Amino acid sequence: MAKVDRRILKSQQAIKNAVVELMSEKSFDDIKIQDISDKANVSRGTIYLHYLDKYDLLDKLIADHINEMQAICESASELDFIDANLPWFEYIESHYLFFSTMLASKGAPSFRSQFLKFLIEEFKDEVDVAKGKNQGLNEDVILQFIVTSYVGIVEWWITNGMPYPPRVMAEQVGFLLERNL
Repeated sequence: MAKVDRRILKSQQAIKNAVVELMSEKSFDDIKIQDISDKANVSRGTIYLHYLDKYDLLDKLIADHINEMQAICESASELDFIDANLPWFEYIESHYLFFSTMLASKGAPSFRSQFLKFLIEEFKDEVDVAKGKNQGLNEDVILQFIVTSYVGIVEWWITNGMPYPPRVMAEQVGFLLERNL
C-alpha cells in the first residue's frame, strides 16, 4: 500500500473545510475556485490537482460523509436502534457545520437525496411486511415514512441548535424506530 503524504491529506481537508465554511456564508453557485483557494490557503493548482472543479469537490465531500456514515452503520449493525443511533447523532454533532450547511443549502440538494437513498438502503432489511405490526403494508411506503422522518428529525435537531444531546436523540429516535419497524 502506498504511503499517503500527510501534506496532501492536510491540503484536501483544508479545501473541504473551506467549501463547507463558504457554503455556510453564501450560495454554492456564487463560490469560485479562487474563494476556496483563499479560504483554504492553498493555490488554485492544488485544488485542480485533486478535483476537476467545485462540483467534483462537493461530490467527493458528500461521498466522504456518506462513507463514514456507512461505516458507522456497519459497526452498529448488531445493536438495537437506541445504541445504533448514538454514534450517528455523535457523528452529526461533530460535523455540525457540514450537516447544517448541506441540509439548509440550496446549492447541495444532491446531499439530501443521497442521504435519503443511503438511509433507504440501511433500513431496507429492517422492514418486514410479511408479519407483525407492518403486515400487509407496502414496503416502499414504510421506507419513505421512516427515512423522511429520520432526515426530518436530523434537520429539526440541527436547525434548532441541537437542543438535546446525542444520547437523548438516540434514545427518542430509537424508541420511535422500534415502535414503527
